[in-house]
Amino acid sequence: MNRDKNLNKKTENLTDSAWQQLFDKYDILEKIKNDGIYHITANEIKEFREPRLMAKWDSSEQLPKIFKKNKINILPNSRKSYILGEFQLYEPLPSLEEHVQTMPKVVLPQLETVDIDNISSEANAINVLQISGILEDFLGLEVGEDLYATFNGRMKSGEFSFHVDTFQGDTQTIHVNNAQVEIDGGFESEHYVTILEAKNVIHEDFHIRQLYYPFRLWENKVKKPVKLIFSVYSNKIFRLMEYVFVQTDNYSSIKLIKTRNYSLENTDISIDELKRAFDSVTNIIDDNQNISDVPFIQADNFDRIVSLLENMYMNNMTADEIENLMQFTSRQRDYYFNAGRYLGLFEKYKEDELRYYRLTDLGKKIYKLNYKDRQLKLVELILSHKIFRDSFEFVLQHGEFPDIEFIKELAQNYNVCSPNLVYRRSQSVLSWIKWIFNLQKL
Repeated sequence: MNRDKNLNKKTENLTDSAWQQLFDKYDILEKIKNDGIYHITANEIKEFREPRLMAKWDSSEQLPKIFKKNKINILPNSRKSYILGEFQLYEPLPSLEEHVQTMPKVVLPQLETVDIDNISSEANAINVLQISGILEDFLGLEVGEDLYATFNGRMKSGEFSFHVDTFQGDTQTIHVNNAQVEIDGGFESEHYVTILEAKNVIHEDFHIRQLYYPFRLWENKVKKPVKLIFSVYSNKIFRLMEYVFVQTDNYSSIKLIKTRNYSLENTDISIDELKRAFDSVTNIIDDNQNISDVPFIQADNFDRIVSLLENMYMNNMTADEIENLMQFTSRQRDYYFNAGRYLGLFEKYKEDELRYYRLTDLGKKIYKLNYKDRQLKLVELILSHKIFRDSFEFVLQHGEFPDIEFIKELAQNYNVCSPNLVYRRSQSVLSWIKWIFNLQKL
């Protein structure tokens, strides 16, 4: 293994190794098997690595290997201790295309200090949610009803108990005493208190703790009902989701009750515009693995490639920074970076013996485009490759998406990857084709 790969895998291996040693030293798996749970202190974790690097994963994708293999998860139950068990702690996020409805285009007031082309942080996204009226609209506030930003930051959770489902089909009871809670935004209106969790990166799921612990803290403090909003800003679209806990003392009773998307720009893309993007391609690329120096794609979620593009525009990034931001393993980081490289958007460079990731000139140009032009340019880049052109034409001719066997046959005919990878990579091709045609729905 070369030096660059060693550097790229450093963080992941440290975490995996530290947890493996902890599991071995304290016989954690056996104790969970016998007792259902295992308590561990921050000092015990610190013997191998800093707890802040070992016990917080906002998405399940970056869980340590031993956690994934044995269906183990971890929760803080105080400021200095944690509890491990076979808890089901993550909630899948609905895709952008789910619950499709008319997407309002939001017009912002003319402000010199707000640049809608550079909403580069969660704090900036929250500011835009407020000044645009998006949050008030989503909450269903009446015209003239005020919404005040009243709290945020780190707090103590207070003391409470709750039930949580396990992978074994039963439940466990957990007691929490002043664990740390971090709230992105807290608001009060005439009838409600609202807690907002904001993200500016696309993930497959989220840790329910991010809503549940703040909910339990504030539902004990206020008389008004507490609304829980999860917001994702990416690709110039705000996705807002409202959740409730059907039973206050049941962590696993989370339920999505409302979702809506908002755009800062025109998102209308027609089938004729997609066809024109197809017809505009003049240079068809041969992905034959014997002549191509870029690995064929293995990255299903195209929205995450766009999310990575947006974040790399702000700063060139190291491997560890990408993994921490996107909640990637090193393998996922390579897949998604190479997918961007496949389209000509991403590149690597070396400085002071470290490998960095950045946008190409084409990537920077695409980032600066408005929403509609950006999507259509990305469509052109995808459809400059033979296998995608054939798959696109299949949809036009048959009015449905091709099955995996059809794409596998294309992949084998064009020799885009080795036979043992053909199924997995054909899945990615199908996902990208669906992304293209789903642009009409937004």
